[in-house]
Amino acid sequence: MANNFGMQEYGRLGQRRWGGAFYEEFLRELQGRRGMEVYREMSDNDDVIGAILYAIELMIRRVDWDVQPGGPAEADKAAADFVRECMDDMSDTWTDTISEILSFLTYGWSAHEIVYKRRCGISRNPQLNSKYTDGLVAWQKLPIRAQESLYQWEYDNRDNLIALTQMPPPDYELITIPAEKLLFFRTKSRKGNPEGRSVLRNAYRDWYFKRRIQEIEGIGIERDLAGFPTLTAPPGMNIWDTDDPEMNTIRSNAQNIVTNIRRDSLEGIVMPDGWKLELLSTGGERQFDTNKIIERYDTRIAMTVLADFILLGHQQVGSFALSSDKTHLFAMAICAYLDIICETFNNKAIPQLLAMNGDHFAGITDFPQLTHGDVEDVDIGKLGDFVSKMTAAGVIIPDEGVEDYLREAAGMPDRLDDYQTAPGADRNPDRIRRPAKGKNGNLDDDNGITPDGDPPKEPPEDDPAAVAKAKAALWRD
Repeated sequence: MANNFGMQEYGRLGQRRWGGAFYEEFLRELQGRRGMEVYREMSDNDDVIGAILYAIELMIRRVDWDVQPGGPAEADKAAADFVRECMDDMSDTWTDTISEILSFLTYGWSAHEIVYKRRCGISRNPQLNSKYTDGLVAWQKLPIRAQESLYQWEYDNRDNLIALTQMPPPDYELITIPAEKLLFFRTKSRKGNPEGRSVLRNAYRDWYFKRRIQEIEGIGIERDLAGFPTLTAPPGMNIWDTDDPEMNTIRSNAQNIVTNIRRDSLEGIVMPDGWKLELLSTGGERQFDTNKIIERYDTRIAMTVLADFILLGHQQVGSFALSSDKTHLFAMAICAYLDIICETFNNKAIPQLLAMNGDHFAGITDFPQLTHGDVEDVDIGKLGDFVSKMTAAGVIIPDEGVEDYLREAAGMPDRLDDYQTAPGADRNPDRIRRPAKGKNGNLDDDNGITPDGDPPKEPPEDDPAAVAKAKAALWRD
C-alpha cells in the first residue's frame, strides 16, 4: 500500500494551455503564430540579428561530430560505427540536418520526425536505398516539421505530450504525429513547455524601438529633402465643409496630393487656378542623434545573445583582450546549444535506432554517445607553454596519446605508426653529414669518417664489433 502511495502522481505542471495552444508568453504579439512571424522578421530583416545567427550557424557547421562507444567491448565499437554510418547515409546530409535543427534558436523549439529505412543497397525506393546491404534499420532522414505549420499540441490528462498536430501547406490538412516519432529540440525548459524560449526574446523590445526609429529616420530624411508640402485652397472655397459632398471630395484629393509628394523622376504637379502649393524647409538640425540611439539598441540586441563582440571594431572601442574574452564566452554559449542537440540524440534517437534492430546490438555495454568537437581553435602558444611546464615538472609524461592530441590541435599530419627511430639516430638520414674533428682537432676516424671525408669501407663479416661500429657510423638500424 505504501509503495502504491509513493508511485502515485498527484500534482500538475500548471501549464497555461488551452485548446492545445500555450499562453505562457505575456505579450500577445509574441504568442503562437503571431510570435513566430515576429521572430522570423527579426531574424530575416535585422542586420545585427542576422549577422549573429549567421555566425552561430557557420561556427557550428565547422564542428566535428563523432560517436563514442558505450563500452570497451567489440559490440560497443560496432554499435558506434553503425550510428556513425547512419549519420552519413541519410538522404539529407548531416550538415543540412543540423542547420534545420538550429531553427530552435530563433523560434525556441524545433520538431523533427524520425523516418527509418532498411539498408538494402542502391535502390530507387528511398525506404530501401543505402550505401550498405546488411538489411539493418537506419535513419532515412530527420526532416523538420515547420514551426509555422503547428496547429496544436496534444496532451493527456496528466500533462504528458502525446502528439503534435500540424496544418502544413500546400494542402493545409490536419496531420497528427505521435511524440514517439519526433525529436524535440528547445533552448530551455519551463513547466514542460515544448515551445521553449527564443534566444531573441530579450532582444524584442530593443528591436521594436530600433525598427520604428529607423522608419521615422527614413521618413524624416525624405521630408528634409522634399520639404514640408502645404496646399492652400483658393480664397472663398471652404474645403472643410463636411456637409458639402463636393468639398469632401476636393479635400480628400488635396490630402492625397500632399501626402504622396516624392522626390523622384516623376515629381511634378499641375494645379488649377487659385490653388497654391508650397514646400516649407526644415529649420536646423534635430535635437536627437538617431545614429547613436540605433547603435545603442544594436549593442543591447547583441548583448542578449552574448555576441556584442561583433560591434567592437565598428564602434572603435575595445581591446584585443576584451574581444578574446567575449568571443570565448560566445563560444561557450554555442557549446551549450551543441550539448542540447547531443543530449536529444543520446536520450532518444540513438536508443530507438538500436531498438529498431532487435537483438542485433543486444550485447552492448551501453548506448553509443553522440559528441561534438570544439567550437574555438586551440591556442597553440598557450597549449605548448602548458605542456612544456607540465613535462618539466614531471606531471605529464609525453606518450603517443599526447603526441596525437598535439598534432591534431596544431593541424599537423597524423603520426606514422610504422616509423621508428633508434635512440640517438639522426631523424634526417638523407642529409650529408660533415666530417667531425677529434679531440686533437684533426679529422679522426673515431667519428666514423676517414681523413679524406669518405665513409669507411665495410669490414669483413667475420668481425661483429667492426660491423656494428660501421653501421652506427652510417646511421643504420
